[in-house]
Amino acid sequence: MKRQMIRIMIVFILTAALAQATVEDTGMVSGGATTGLGTGFSSPSLPAFLPSPCSGDYGALAVKIALTGPLSEPDKSYTTPGKALEYMVTISNDGKTEVEAQVSLNPEVCPFEWFSWTSAPVTIPAGVSRSMALEVLPDINAVAGEYRFAVQASAKCRSSGQREAKFRIQSFDYASETSVSGSGQFQIDKDLRSMNSGIKSSKSVVFSGSVDALVKNEYLVDRALGKNANFQEQDAVDNYNAVSVGDSLVGTESFKSSAIFGGVGAKVKESYDVSQMEFKNQDFTLHQTGSLKKTAEFKTADNFTGYYLIDAKQVVPGQKNLKEFEEYFGSFEINRRILFRDATKTKTPCQDGDCISSPSISMPLTSSPSFASPCISATCNDFLNRLNSFGK
Repeated sequence: MKRQMIRIMIVFILTAALAQATVEDTGMVSGGATTGLGTGFSSPSLPAFLPSPCSGDYGALAVKIALTGPLSEPDKSYTTPGKALEYMVTISNDGKTEVEAQVSLNPEVCPFEWFSWTSAPVTIPAGVSRSMALEVLPDINAVAGEYRFAVQASAKCRSSGQREAKFRIQSFDYASETSVSGSGQFQIDKDLRSMNSGIKSSKSVVFSGSVDALVKNEYLVDRALGKNANFQEQDAVDNYNAVSVGDSLVGTESFKSSAIFGGVGAKVKESYDVSQMEFKNQDFTLHQTGSLKKTAEFKTADNFTGYYLIDAKQVVPGQKNLKEFEEYFGSFEINRRILFRDATKTKTPCQDGDCISSPSISMPLTSSPSFASPCISATCNDFLNRLNSFGK
């Protein structure tokens, strides 16, 4: 019993001594300042503020988006399903040092698949701009209407920049596509007339034999804007061969844009009768409105054995009369482009003398010989003025 009491007293004395030693080793002085821990280390002091990683280099990134092409071109932002628009994205850095910027695209109401890229890194020196091409390609099933997207640029120590762009899709009033491959016999006939656009187009193709691919595409857009074509016909043949005696690929195609209905007065006829055609890539395109107004174009590249004919002309009454004729017999590879333009102003033709107006006399030109005007109608005067201008 005595031993247990002695042990308890020893433990109590040791505990009290340890507590006293702990209180005395606080390292505090009467002024409340810290003099140091028993180990001899001083407590760290925190700065009033943390330094910026930018080291005073600040600035902003500016974004610009512009369609490629002439500045004066009207309605550049119009396209059709399956036809691409080309943009130029420019990022400017007004900071004092070079930056590694990240350019990101926000499709907004457009599918991501329409864009050639959605995110790209770009290094921009101080005070310099960098540009990159951006292609927007609406798919063939795109719905007509207005679309928007935005491009944003961000970088360390720079304020982000953003710019929005928009474009409009015009729908097809008529579209037709055909694709054929195989061996045997095939025939296709097509006849298209559009009074609103003054277009007449026909196609008749018959073949017996073997072909890897025969494709026909046609598109019509009434009142097309921008670079959209009012009418476009694409045609392709890949590796046609006659298999038996008497086999052939025979075709007749014609295209007309009437000047009376506001067209360019162009007519193109193509005929062929071949036993072998390695390739044929062809395009008829008419622009009657929009940026390329009054333009008709025919392009073809062919490699064939047999007969081939091109007969093209343009007739604009009182203005021009052009003719082209080519005929081939044998084995040839040709590459042909014919472009017709009409820059004259469209005027409604007179019907049954309804253009007769009050007499108007054209004064003779002093700088060159001219014809005196006997006219009493506006139409006659207009013709005489053109005749006088022709001799200048």
